[in-house]
Amino acid sequence: MYIVMLASECAPVAKVGGLADVVYGLSRELEMRGNAVELILPKYDCMRYDQIWDLQATYHDLVVPWHDHVVHCTVWFGFVHGRKCFFVEPHSAENFFNRGSFYGFLDEASRFAFFTRAALEFLLKTGKRPDVIHSHDWQTALAPVLLYEIYTHHGMENQRACHTIHNFKHQGIAGADILHATGLGRPGFYISRDRLGDDFNPTAINFTKGAVLYANFTTTVSPRHAWETRHTDQGHGLGHTLYVHRHKFGGVLNGLDYDMWNPETDPHIPHHFSAANLQSKYGNKEALRDRLWLRKGYSPLIAYVGRLDTQKGVHLIRHALFYALQKGAQFVLLGSSPETGINDDFWHLKHELNDNHDCHLEIGYDEELAHRIYAGADMVVVPSLFEPCGLTQMIALRYGAVPIVRAVGGLADTVFDRDHSAKPPEERNGYVFHEADYQGLESAMSRAIGLWQDYPGEFRELILNGLRYDYSWNHPGQNYLNIYDYVRHK
Repeated sequence: MYIVMLASECAPVAKVGGLADVVYGLSRELEMRGNAVELILPKYDCMRYDQIWDLQATYHDLVVPWHDHVVHCTVWFGFVHGRKCFFVEPHSAENFFNRGSFYGFLDEASRFAFFTRAALEFLLKTGKRPDVIHSHDWQTALAPVLLYEIYTHHGMENQRACHTIHNFKHQGIAGADILHATGLGRPGFYISRDRLGDDFNPTAINFTKGAVLYANFTTTVSPRHAWETRHTDQGHGLGHTLYVHRHKFGGVLNGLDYDMWNPETDPHIPHHFSAANLQSKYGNKEALRDRLWLRKGYSPLIAYVGRLDTQKGVHLIRHALFYALQKGAQFVLLGSSPETGINDDFWHLKHELNDNHDCHLEIGYDEELAHRIYAGADMVVVPSLFEPCGLTQMIALRYGAVPIVRAVGGLADTVFDRDHSAKPPEERNGYVFHEADYQGLESAMSRAIGLWQDYPGEFRELILNGLRYDYSWNHPGQNYLNIYDYVRHK
């Protein structure tokens, strides 16, 4: 099968968040299964050009209709760790992608609407006819709309569209002038609420809503999150649209890069280990204590790794720290916040606890330290208020750290409570709580710490249960191929 990915990010060349990892990981898995996969990305000036091999101009004058004129573009080609990537470079007064940053501009909707139109124009002009065009998040959500309203009439009638919504919070809300810019026109037609019209702003269009309507299939990043977006406020206003189009909407759990996150070969950790030699894991715990100046002794080590923001349950993370110390455990935190107030609060907490040899707070992000923490921790806490998929719990399971999670989104799809899950005992792999309050968190932490302290043999079995799970791209890759086959034969 021939698949083209349209996205605003791809790791490691253009990465802001998890979207980049998914685009890269899924593309690699599909290629490993014998499919032809190409990616089309904007050519940002701030990309990691050292991660692109053999970059060269491959299409010198791509003429893209835009407003009442055209924009001339150069399309570049290069390999990103083996992935075949095309990069669109527009030559226009708007200077869409030469701004020193991936996101954060007032004309965000125009930037990515143009990129999406240019990507489809590139496919048309070069005669590329993929079986499936797979677009990602709001930035490329106009791709299914443009495909079926414009390009099917110009020789691309056999192409099918799959769209993945990674983050419902950002949907691409824009004025109707975008319709004129992209060549869709007919604002009276598209602004209707049963088409692209935003449900909350009668003068705006919603890119993501357009993708749900026009794509042959729409996914989000876990089965539980797919249910949540239809039945709770986590759809951020798209619940009704998703219900109407429920026959072509579903959740596919993201995968974890098992090459990057592999305790048997990880270059960042001092002691390699696996289920066969789990004892070697504990050398990582001692090495982590040495590095962070933590007290040596018989106590469990609990960690939090990730962003410090409202979504992640900041108040619960803070409470987990103090509750761990109260219960005789150690606590390590690695993270930072995009919100100044939250960052300042955790810096204050770091200074307050500076002389405590049972905890360490690292405000910022350090890739090597993240690997070391996962390898050294006995448990990892993930108390998110909402979590579309989540990779933290998958990494924890991979590294023999028992996850303590709230039952939302992908966390509920991957972690099964040792005491209360309906799964057989050998398939239970962590601790789960339901309400976003201190009592629920304390109950899960207390059960985990109690098992570690009183029944170490059973705690070891729980670790081994987690190590047996496969949350690589293997299963999601097959799920997406099934979806592609479905839309091709509709």
